[in-house]
Amino acid sequence: MYIQEKENFKTLAQNLKKQKILRINNFLNDEFVNRLRHCLLHEVDWGLACRIDNEPSTFLNCDNFKDLPKKIRKKFKKQINAPFQFIYGTYMMVTAYIEKRDPELFLNRYLEWLNTPDIIQYFKNLTQDNSIVKINAQATSYTAGQFLTQHNDEHIEEGRLYACVLGLTKNWNPDWGGLLHILNNKGKIVTTLVPEFNTLSIFKVPQDHFVSYVTPFAEEKRLSITGWLLSK
Repeated sequence: MYIQEKENFKTLAQNLKKQKILRINNFLNDEFVNRLRHCLLHEVDWGLACRIDNEPSTFLNCDNFKDLPKKIRKKFKKQINAPFQFIYGTYMMVTAYIEKRDPELFLNRYLEWLNTPDIIQYFKNLTQDNSIVKINAQATSYTAGQFLTQHNDEHIEEGRLYACVLGLTKNWNPDWGGLLHILNNKGKIVTTLVPEFNTLSIFKVPQDHFVSYVTPFAEEKRLSITGWLLSK
């Protein structure tokens, strides 16, 4: 089923239940994970997700802030310190799949695989939560100047139970930013996860977290597939 077998699966499940956050290294087999990375690097038609005036917007066919109209850039900069701001490259996998936008794209096969009975059961076992019924996902790409400020991923209408991030970034330098910071209920950072290749990071929702600003010196793209385990 493409997932690398883990001898300590029971321990992983226990750690997730206790700590409410877990990172699994070498999550997928080599062929599958490398095909996903190639798809994100060379085949995805990225859009740009950003939040302006507290309304989320997606600008298709654009993955750089500098490519936005000057009026939009100016307006966005004024809003940058408002609560829950973000700007990053996105490919909304579920929306594209439903619209049959790119039927041959390999990400479609990944989304279908995520929602097979075996994988749903895998995550039920890992989280010890039998209320999971499906998994959604979006591909993300962070480059210089992009970030995601503090939020908790809670979405009552979707019934988000856990967030899971498949890391597809190679050779990331922590000095470049783009770090996933997990906070406690007092707003203090308690865990920091550096982007790494073929890792699955999973944490219970709601959980405050943010992705730090990517510096202008970043030489790679911070690539991942972010998903949520849903009860609805």
